[in-house]
Amino acid sequence: MKKLLIAVLMAMPMLAAAQDNTWERIEQAQPEQVNRDAKYLVENAVPVVDGKVCWETDIAAPGKSATRIYDILLAQMEKMVTEPNQIKNSNVAIKNADTQQLGAVFHEWLVFKNAALSLDRTQMNFLLVADCKDGSVHVKMTHITYDYDLERDPMHYAAESWITDKYCVNKKHTKLLPVSGKFRRKTIDRKDFIFNKFHSLLNEK
Repeated sequence: MKKLLIAVLMAMPMLAAAQDNTWERIEQAQPEQVNRDAKYLVENAVPVVDGKVCWETDIAAPGKSATRIYDILLAQMEKMVTEPNQIKNSNVAIKNADTQQLGAVFHEWLVFKNAALSLDRTQMNFLLVADCKDGSVHVKMTHITYDYDLERDPMHYAAESWITDKYCVNKKHTKLLPVSGKFRRKTIDRKDFIFNKFHSLLNEK
């Protein structure tokens, strides 16, 4: 009896460890359900200004003059229009050093899927405008259109009738529609990347 009791006591830490591990596995296997599209469903995720989809933001650049901000963003835009995802005719069309205003036209690939035998992408066209002043810059991304399936059955979409809530979100406002939804995700991600990159460059020491 004594030997049996000792054996049970010795096994208890192992049992406890096994229970702990099992508990962790259960927690990992059944996480709280998260809507992967939550970021793209929030109110005003795709804002419309004067009838046009338009994202605007003010980026602070403490201690930097309007001229310095202009030079930094001009260099970045000129780099962007030559990147591998760009298509012919992307260019910095407005360079006004006197008013510290910049405007660039982009024609670039947004890739939805790139597998061995399947490439799903769209050409996105948009205008990026920067109005620089001492200590900050106002950035705007607008005039967004898409040219899709160019190799087979070309289709042209304007952002206003494709990625806005009316055309892209279900009636309960809980999920994105299958086709237009992928455009909305990629466009918002691209906008976020550009705005965040500008913020990073303007706040470097």
